Amino acid sequence: MKRTLVTTALPYANGPVHIGHLAGVYVPADIYVRYLRLKGQEVLFIGGSDEHGVPVTIRARKEGITTQQVVDRYHELIKRSFEQFGISFDIYSRTTSKIHHQFASDYFRRLYDNGKFIEQTSEQFYDPETNEFLTDRNIRGECPRCHSLGAYGDQCEKCGATLSPDELINPYNAVNGNPLTKKETKHWYLPLDQYQTWLEDWILNQHKEWRPNVYGQCKSWLDGGLRPRAVTRDLDWGIPVPVEGAEGKVLYVWFDAPIGYISNTKELCDAQPDKYGPWEKWWKDPETRLIHFIGKDNIVFHCIVFPSMLKADGSYILPDNVPSNEFLNLEGDKISTSRNWAVWLNEYLDDFPGKQDVLRYVLTANAPETKDNDFTWADFQARNNNELVAIYGNFVNRALVLTQKYFEGHVPQRGELNDYDRATLDEFERTRREMENLLDAFRFRDAQKEAMNLARIGNKYLADTEPWKLAKTDLTRTATVLNLALQITANLAIAFEPFLPFSSAKLRQMLGMPEVNWQHLGNMNLLPEGQMLGEVSLLFEKIEDNAIQAQLDRLARIKQENEEAQKAEERKNWRPAPIKADTSIDEFDKMDIRVATVLECKPVKKSERLLEFRLDDGMGGRTILSGIAQSYPDPSVLVGKQVLFIANFPPRKMMGIESQGMILSAVDADGRLVVTSLTAPAANGAQVG
Repeated sequence: MKRTLVTTALPYANGPVHIGHLAGVYVPADIYVRYLRLKGQEVLFIGGSDEHGVPVTIRARKEGITTQQVVDRYHELIKRSFEQFGISFDIYSRTTSKIHHQFASDYFRRLYDNGKFIEQTSEQFYDPETNEFLTDRNIRGECPRCHSLGAYGDQCEKCGATLSPDELINPYNAVNGNPLTKKETKHWYLPLDQYQTWLEDWILNQHKEWRPNVYGQCKSWLDGGLRPRAVTRDLDWGIPVPVEGAEGKVLYVWFDAPIGYISNTKELCDAQPDKYGPWEKWWKDPETRLIHFIGKDNIVFHCIVFPSMLKADGSYILPDNVPSNEFLNLEGDKISTSRNWAVWLNEYLDDFPGKQDVLRYVLTANAPETKDNDFTWADFQARNNNELVAIYGNFVNRALVLTQKYFEGHVPQRGELNDYDRATLDEFERTRREMENLLDAFRFRDAQKEAMNLARIGNKYLADTEPWKLAKTDLTRTATVLNLALQITANLAIAFEPFLPFSSAKLRQMLGMPEVNWQHLGNMNLLPEGQMLGEVSLLFEKIEDNAIQAQLDRLARIKQENEEAQKAEERKNWRPAPIKADTSIDEFDKMDIRVATVLECKPVKKSERLLEFRLDDGMGGRTILSGIAQSYPDPSVLVGKQVLFIANFPPRKMMGIESQGMILSAVDADGRLVVTSLTAPAANGAQVG
């Protein structure tokens, strides 16, 4: 039987872990690892913090502390949160460890000495005042798609567009606002184009079983033609490039981070050789399956770039599968670390103590396995109360409480089964097999659904057999029913172990079950007759409205803060629009601009954009419609003010109302339309010229 090495994407140590990370990577990986362990397979689960990315340097500058202080703080926070949440890594290490620095440096040098890199000189953005090259994330400017100010050099967080710094309008240093120039610099590149043919065969022909989103993204990149990719960059934080003449350059984080999977394995195996053996057996033995759990933003790195790095060395195994998930949104909006729009794991553990399994269950139920999905607090509450409590917890509680009531807490003796008993067990077995098939296919959302169906089978069995009524007339039949219900309960403790490890451990304790394995699932003799049950308590508790409202209130505050911060950022970086092409006084004279007093201003029915102005124009009055409703939520503030309007535009009908001109407005720094007014009163109808 093959051994399995499971890795998870390394989270940046610039902040806590949030539910998007959990749903996309860590919960599904932990489910799979726990499943393999239950089956008795040899498996190693590798994790760690990515501490060399630009995000950690940005966090350090923002907080005014050293980068090392940032990664030390967040590495410990992330590691502790994972442990409390039950993510069962065999090792969770870090890329600032000495063993990783040495291993990654040696890996680069080995490929360099074997001629696997090419050197290229290119122009990159440079801040002459601070004498530094800028990374994509340290560059901001105007988005070329939505024209939002303050878009990053790799992405616009307002419209979600993926960008490059060269696409930004008026790029500047995100830290100090300095304008940027271009400057030449030399770097080493991995020539991915040389691996194109091999990758096409390896992925497109040999791995058609990969998830459609993974296979499709790889095909898209391969169809577009691969190009050399830099493996070094100009930074003062990271692993120094071990080559003469490379002072001031470090290994690019995408090259350094995946090597962390190998160095972390080596760290573990070197520390416990008797338990895990040499690290090479996990990375160089063809009998090992390598599985990467990642989010969709890492597909290219784990399916194209990292395999090319491994192929360049020539001694490593390649990924057998890369079950990547899509993104999880929060209350209909994209999760964003920079905007604090997230449910942070460490805060959840504080706010909902003892409810790790509730979040694990909800994230798996909403897992974005094939498309982006959404987490809402209302759904979180509903799934807990209506599924974990009302179905699974209710069945377990009834089976155990009825056993206490009628048989003093001992597993009763089972008599002969009738047709309904056997039909229930047959259905249980079919559902169990389906769950196992889904787990083997990395379909964890559907597998958990089948696990809950096992609980539904048990609930229906008790509801149909009504042992509380049987006990009045037939205690022997009651014993058989409750024995079978308890055996199903014991099976649920196994079935839910990969998904809900904390409640499974609690249930085993209530049942007095020893450690079990996956092969026991389906065995209806797990609990011996006469065995005394442990103390019974609720497996899950209802979550009340006030706990959910507190989370919604927090998000509402964050949303308001983000909107205010966005407006402040846009105002800070606002620049006047370019002057239009030259025109003449004759062209201007053709526009008849007049003064008028606003008599009435109100929203136009069934329109989110239009306001209806009634004006005293000194010429009998007129009506003008203007698309500024979103800038004036209370249009009554304009009543009595003198405004400027163009009088000689031809009338135009909108929303059934004839508009006789155009109100003049200016576009403010935050995009708000501001109606023009006068510094001193003028006669209505007065002409501007």
